[in-house]
Amino acid sequence: MLDYLRLEVRRTLRDMTFVIGGIAMPVMMYLLFTNIGQSDGKWKTASMVGMAAYGAVGSALNTGGAVAEDRAIGWLRQLRVTPMTPREVVTGRALTGAVTVLPAIVAVLAAGGLVNGVRLSPWQWAATALLLWLGSVPFTLLGLGNGYRLTGAATGVTNMVCNLGLAVVGGLWFPVALFPGWLRAVSAYTPTNRFAQLGGSVAGGHAPAPGAILVLGAWLLAFGSYAVLSYRRSAGNI
Repeated sequence: MLDYLRLEVRRTLRDMTFVIGGIAMPVMMYLLFTNIGQSDGKWKTASMVGMAAYGAVGSALNTGGAVAEDRAIGWLRQLRVTPMTPREVVTGRALTGAVTVLPAIVAVLAAGGLVNGVRLSPWQWAATALLLWLGSVPFTLLGLGNGYRLTGAATGVTNMVCNLGLAVVGGLWFPVALFPGWLRAVSAYTPTNRFAQLGGSVAGGHAPAPGAILVLGAWLLAFGSYAVLSYRRSAGNI
């Protein structure tokens, strides 16, 4: 499975669409949003975490697009004749998603520290990156579920809608305080909002709220179940 993981990571990182959309775009959006008009240090830090989360979500969902492409070209059918079990195949893909979200997170955090002058202590930088990395797992499972269930074209559109919709409603682009009351209430139950809170809490100097962990954990179970069901449903087609 380790050889399979290395293969998939190399394939993903060589994809220019992934490099531009998953890494360069969040960095450019972060620098744009924080350097138009007046922008204080607090907003630069909050936006840094939000855009790092946005890049991580996009990279995690991208794993599902690769799965859909592999289904179309018969790669998953070939994997079924290898000694790897279905669980190892799914785990390998999930680990690929976990690895490929790191460049997006690191790139945005680096832009915050080197370009926008965000200042955090060493442990805050490390803990923010670690929590965003761990918190991206539910979105990898969502992408896998879409990839195993849908065609390549449908997976791409669905992942884009999920990424943009969850980013906006979850407050990754704009502060939730600017939302109307009803949307703030909805945002609190979205996985992206609680995902960003993990890193935002540490960047603010305190531990993540238990509510954030509970809500994100519930979404982890939901998306994990969706991925398993989608894989079982697709078993007869790949």
